[in-house]
Amino acid sequence: MNYAEVAVFVIYLLFMLGIGVYFFVKSKSAGGEKAYFLGSRKMGPFVTALSAGASDMSAWVLMGLPTSVYAAGLGKMWIAIGLLIGYTLSWIFEAKRLRNFSICANDSITVPQYLTNRFRSSSKLLQIMCAVVFLIAYTIYAASSIKACGTLFNKVIGLDTTLAMIIAAVVIVSYTFLGGFSAVCWTDFFQGLLILGAMLIAPIFAVSLVDFGEASKLSADYWNPMASWQDIVSGLGWGLGYFGMPHIIVRFMSLRSSKEIKKSGTVAVLWTTFILAFAAIIGIVGRLYLGESEEVVEGSLVFVNMVRNIFPALMAGLLLSAVLAASMSTADSQLLAASSAFAADVYKPVIRKEKATDKEMIWAGRVVVLIIAVVAMIIALNPGAGSIMSMVENAWGLFGAAFGPVIILSLYWRRMTFAGASAGIFVGAIVDVLWYALLSSKTGVYEIIPGFAAGLIATVVISLASPAPGKEVEKLFDDALELKD
Repeated sequence: MNYAEVAVFVIYLLFMLGIGVYFFVKSKSAGGEKAYFLGSRKMGPFVTALSAGASDMSAWVLMGLPTSVYAAGLGKMWIAIGLLIGYTLSWIFEAKRLRNFSICANDSITVPQYLTNRFRSSSKLLQIMCAVVFLIAYTIYAASSIKACGTLFNKVIGLDTTLAMIIAAVVIVSYTFLGGFSAVCWTDFFQGLLILGAMLIAPIFAVSLVDFGEASKLSADYWNPMASWQDIVSGLGWGLGYFGMPHIIVRFMSLRSSKEIKKSGTVAVLWTTFILAFAAIIGIVGRLYLGESEEVVEGSLVFVNMVRNIFPALMAGLLLSAVLAASMSTADSQLLAASSAFAADVYKPVIRKEKATDKEMIWAGRVVVLIIAVVAMIIALNPGAGSIMSMVENAWGLFGAAFGPVIILSLYWRRMTFAGASAGIFVGAIVDVLWYALLSSKTGVYEIIPGFAAGLIATVVISLASPAPGKEVEKLFDDALELKD
């Protein structure tokens, strides 16, 4: 056990807890479900930008993606390209409209609530359907983050993996439990800075130590980005996920002014460009520096081993805290998004029949945070649950296929109906799951692509087949387009 690395980890975790305590104390004077679940729509452009990025780039960007490039070569870089394109387009075409539409739709604070209010519907079917998808996908997603923390602590300081996962889960749950959305955004902001710094420093130092003669020993396929059409199509398909990723697009809804979206989007896209580029570089440099290793591939340890081999303990501890940052910044956002969906879209309207107080809503959300964290940890401890990258891939595909087409059409298509939105979510989710189970391994095509296409078609077909939206719904659409603040 390296005590310098341990000390850095402990200080980092205490800092995260401190932020949660700060916003818990602050919430005493400014409470309510809107404050807890959406930060009262008072997030500034820089916090929103880095929070959105950090909540997106979980441990897979420091462990999963570099290891994929390390093992398979430049063909896996299409994932980074697809993500960058999708993220940029979501800020350009989705951010401002979603913020304004959510305000006009009864000041909605969650994605399911927005989709229901967007069509002025009294039916709770869509909210319940969304909440179910949230709970399933976010539990899997959070499991990947908790597993990454356990792997890091085990490999770096020799701590038992189960105990490491428990410690990570307790810290994440604590500051999410206490501080809500504001704590999540501010912890994500600092974690985003740490992730960026670590990913810039590590490969720069590693390059100076690389024997570039090793490059000639790798196969031609390793250096060929066009080796497989499946890699290209599936990699670009990852970008579709951004249009329906609730814990990311809820940041659009939280901005205090639509005038700040351009500034926030510019910062967010630049941050993501650097992160994705250096994730791929870490994979390539790691292959040349570390050589081929089955242990590295199985544990997704390219970044971890590179840092520990190059830097002294104190510096290594600081850089490896970026893995904790990536894991925690995503897990906290996922836990909060799932808990807000349950509290606002199931507990209050269905279980309590709109009688729940703000305090009761917050506690219902906190209980869900605890439950999801426990289930996620059980999944993470299961050896057959898959790698960090595979768990992220499954959850990402489900969210993108279920919500992406519906969210985009709800912002741009006046004729869209509640029935169409419900059908799109259901069909998109089902096709995504079935493709993964039956055809993904056979075709080599990522399930988000057929799922997204099926959800889009279902939304359009059912909307056209159902009665046109009423004047009240059309007025909401027009008001959202004209909203200025």
